[in-house]
Amino acid sequence: MQIKILALCGSSRRDSLNQQLLDIASLGAVDAGAQVSLIRWLDFPLPIYDGDWEAEHGLSERARALKALLAQHHALLIATPEYNGGYPALLKNALDWASRPSESDPTGLEVFAGKVAAVVSASPGVLGGMRAQIALQISLNKLGLLVIPNSFALGLAHQAFDEPRRLRDGNADQNVRGVGAALVRTAIALAPTPKRSELGDRGVADSGALAGKSAMPVHLNIRSAL
Repeated sequence: MQIKILALCGSSRRDSLNQQLLDIASLGAVDAGAQVSLIRWLDFPLPIYDGDWEAEHGLSERARALKALLAQHHALLIATPEYNGGYPALLKNALDWASRPSESDPTGLEVFAGKVAAVVSASPGVLGGMRAQIALQISLNKLGLLVIPNSFALGLAHQAFDEPRRLRDGNADQNVRGVGAALVRTAIALAPTPKRSELGDRGVADSGALAGKSAMPVHLNIRSAL
């Protein structure tokens, strides 16, 4: 069966170093045979989670779209910056909304059940976001995700790329790709027997279409998508 991976970046900044690192890890996943869907957070604008807001308005359309997208994938590949020793509020808020109950997901956690995740990080600091990785792993484990031990923390990230989405250090580039490949191998080992309808084409899907009413992603060539 073909594994479907949802790639999330904790930064929405233009030219984000973490997005570039995530793109490299995604290449490793595609090379291992997976289909990767890239989330653009601008497609999923969400209010800061507030119980009173939810009680008054219910689960928003964008939160439902995010939950649906999570349900359609076998694994998560996440890149996170480090903000004050933790991972960004943007990513935490998205996880909080995605874990809220809905008619099709009474516990709120079924969209995460049986899934695996891998985490990479990039930071101008020498630790490369390792503390953010630890904090994020705690949250992912709480949601029921199995976080694989393969990870990568890119220190001095502002000096690490010789051009967009290519690391100066060839060994580091291969190690980042290796995280994506390891995620695919683990997801294959844990995946249930596929149904015919779950089989698809290898490549990358841009998830922007799924943020609205359209249910079909646009499949793109890996090079042009990244």
